[in-house]
Amino acid sequence: MDAKKEAVAVVLAAGKGTRMKTELPKVAVPLNGKPLLNHVIDHLKEAGINDIVIVVGYKKEEVQALCAGIPGIRFAEQKEQLGTAHAVLSAEELVKSHKGPILVACGDVPMITGDTFGSLVSTHVQNDFSATLLSAKVDIPTGYGRIVRNSFGEVIAIVEEKDADVEQKKINEINTGTYVFSSEILFESLRKIGNSNAQGEYYLPDLVELYKKEGKKLGAVILKNSGESQGVNSPADLENLTAVLNGAVAK
Repeated sequence: MDAKKEAVAVVLAAGKGTRMKTELPKVAVPLNGKPLLNHVIDHLKEAGINDIVIVVGYKKEEVQALCAGIPGIRFAEQKEQLGTAHAVLSAEELVKSHKGPILVACGDVPMITGDTFGSLVSTHVQNDFSATLLSAKVDIPTGYGRIVRNSFGEVIAIVEEKDADVEQKKINEINTGTYVFSSEILFESLRKIGNSNAQGEYYLPDLVELYKKEGKKLGAVILKNSGESQGVNSPADLENLTAVLNGAVAK
């Protein structure tokens, strides 16, 4: 059976997006007339992933309304915003019986294509990885988590900007916040993550380091088009992606 059809997607869509200077939930902000979240859902469907759990929080009714009439959508609520690992844990009840891959995507990263999602899931399944992350090489990595590799080129950690040292900040391979995990050990492992970091949050990237320490197989797919990694964190980001979609600037 097609691995992509066996995958469940968990889309993180609970954030407020303070820097967007809008009362809308962040994922409801329109890009070219379509909410950010709906771009993500459309691309997941293009990849053949039709079982999609949206993690909602801030103004959840507005986010749920964006998905009205779309088949295959379920909702999990993150009642407190305690980080990305906590957000995925919020979806546990809905996906814990699922035996296939679990793809985690961000509701405010609208450019990742169906082909990319599909390739990420296929790579994960074909190589029997415990976790497979999507990374990108960019000219200006500021603000993003950095992918730390060992001398063999293996991913050993993801370090958030706020926690990175001077050398780590020079790394130009970034985390897109998009992953595929094997369902069997995911939730048990998420419970082992601590919050001793600059934000006091439970970070999903910390799972990568935990898996590495436990000797689990990790994979990474570097985006062919790094422009797909662009999220929307500010009005300037939104303006830039609008220009990209309208062909005003190169991707």
